[in-house]
Amino acid sequence: MGSPVHRVSMGDTWSTQVNPDIENERRQQSFDVERLTNILDGGAQNTVLRRKVESIIQSDPVFSLMDNYFMTQNERYEAAVKKKFHIEMIAQRLGWLEDSRELHYAYRALSGDLGLSLHSIFLKAIRSLGSEEQIAKWAPVCNKFQIIATYAQTELGHGTNLQGLETEATYKADTQEFVVHSPTITATKWWPGNLGRSATHALVQAQLICSGARQGMHAFIVPIRSLQDHSPLPGITVGDIGPKMNFEHTDNGFLRLDHVRIPRENMLSRFARVLPDGTYIKLGAAKSNYFAMVVTRVELLLGEITPMLQKACVIAIRYSVIRRQSQLRPSDPEAKVLDYQTQQQKLFPQLATAYAFHFLGKRLLDFFHESYSAILDRDFSPLPELHALSAGIKAMVSDFCTQGAELCRRACGGHGYSELSGLPSLVTRVTASCTYEGDNTVLYLQMARFLVKSYLQAQADPGSTSKKPLPQSVAYLTAPDLARYPAQEAADFLHPELYTRAWAHVAVRLIKDSVHHLQALQQSGADKHEAWNRTTVIHLQAAKAHCYYVTVKSFTEALEKLDSEPAIQRALKHLCDLFALHGILSNAGDFLHDGYLSGAQIDVVRAAYLDVLLLIRKDAISLTDAFDFTDQCLNSALGCYDGNVYERLFHWVQKSPTNTQGNPAYEKYLRPLLQSWRSKL
Repeated sequence: MGSPVHRVSMGDTWSTQVNPDIENERRQQSFDVERLTNILDGGAQNTVLRRKVESIIQSDPVFSLMDNYFMTQNERYEAAVKKKFHIEMIAQRLGWLEDSRELHYAYRALSGDLGLSLHSIFLKAIRSLGSEEQIAKWAPVCNKFQIIATYAQTELGHGTNLQGLETEATYKADTQEFVVHSPTITATKWWPGNLGRSATHALVQAQLICSGARQGMHAFIVPIRSLQDHSPLPGITVGDIGPKMNFEHTDNGFLRLDHVRIPRENMLSRFARVLPDGTYIKLGAAKSNYFAMVVTRVELLLGEITPMLQKACVIAIRYSVIRRQSQLRPSDPEAKVLDYQTQQQKLFPQLATAYAFHFLGKRLLDFFHESYSAILDRDFSPLPELHALSAGIKAMVSDFCTQGAELCRRACGGHGYSELSGLPSLVTRVTASCTYEGDNTVLYLQMARFLVKSYLQAQADPGSTSKKPLPQSVAYLTAPDLARYPAQEAADFLHPELYTRAWAHVAVRLIKDSVHHLQALQQSGADKHEAWNRTTVIHLQAAKAHCYYVTVKSFTEALEKLDSEPAIQRALKHLCDLFALHGILSNAGDFLHDGYLSGAQIDVVRAAYLDVLLLIRKDAISLTDAFDFTDQCLNSALGCYDGNVYERLFHWVQKSPTNTQGNPAYEKYLRPLLQSWRSKL
């Protein structure tokens, strides 16, 4: 059952009653919703703690999101900083530690609508790239907000290509300082949050130059504003980059550096350092400086990106059992739009994807925690797989969540176009995730490079006893394969082992195909760079298939662990089946290409898929309720727990400034226009 935190009284009789259409849906649940919420939270004790934090947030008027849809950019920024300040005061008072569950739950309750979001990324970068001495110096001042920090990587002319960054940090041995400089206009740092108005310090990624040689990208701590009056320091030009599609509460900024001097110890030195005389000492793998980005990507999946699709599903599916449109039969009353197969086909694959990505994110997070300590201790053996997985999965999750959120918005018809539905802001916000922390096409291709290397490793001397085993995520490259899918009946296509093998087959074939195209071009005289560029579309396809396979596999493995929860396991298996089959139907050409599936089998897949839609229909509201988002967190007139959509929409629009303030255009233009005709009438 839903938690009592959902029920928000607004002083209206309708706000204390639940719409009977949604109440009836909840009466037919096939599993214990509360138990599924506990599983998603990682334990009942976490659910209790989360709701306790949410009740603190909900009872404090400072954290209201009600006016967000009617604010200017400046008002959004100020409100977000105010909320951040207020949350820090509460955290100090209640003893919530940095990276604690309590703070994580507080951010979730506020939908990330807080200022200074890059401050924590600066801190994570210090912890992953800094020496123990640097962590001891900078972490405490960060935690206490004695400085406000940002992470300045992207430039006006370069983003994902970190090797192409133009900002320079040149070491001067006579003063033991780095001179950090923007040599061109395209070297201007552009986009970092907190930079426009807030930050006092920036972690600047720059090309290190010492002893007359370029040593590649490294991270430097650069003070940018005075701690006395917040004015820009000498050599610093800094400001806000203006309006965006969303994130108006974040002061994304620009930064130009004119020969700014910083001390030698401001270069983060866990994996590389510069000695006083300018000697460069490398302490890690070439890609160790990318580690801070890997940390951020992994945490974004569960903390930022997947929840946006989950919320879109909650809003659209709840609205779809309230909205009635046309009749299924001429004599019937108007039907709930969720009873139409076409609406189920729009929304249920998105719900399945939201659950699939939850379990995928958990699995990646576990692998990250297994690898993190080893990498900090300079054992870089897990880094190639972790880097590839975090890149490919970030690309897939943000791509699918963006497409899914927009499908949910469109599935809500005209009301989905209203900001008050909560859906446009989810769509524009999740769209940004396709670019930040790496452009998705580039990230898929980073995954593809790892797949090419792994495939070649799998093919090399298969009988050798000294051969290194393949990383776990690509171990299927050496597994026995079937030439044809061994299933004919619809029920056969609902076996997780069989559809996981089907995805493995297609991924292997596409990876093999991409490698063979690459090798053929090189054998015909193309150099390796030209050959790579001429096969990137094929590599992209292979990387996407691999990511889909990894997702299906992680979902099926999560299901296996739920044997003690048969009702929940059954409901989630329907979603897993739908995710796997939807992918097969959407990419049918890949499965038909080599005869692995026949046209007749694809027809059976479709029949099984449509049957699963009906099974999910019975649990649709329960499966969205299990995410347990509060009404305040959703901030949606369409998606509230009580289902009073139309009353809430009408109530909320009364608060719009356009309805509470005068109309300046009337006196200036409308009145003269109307009166100009009077004399002629």
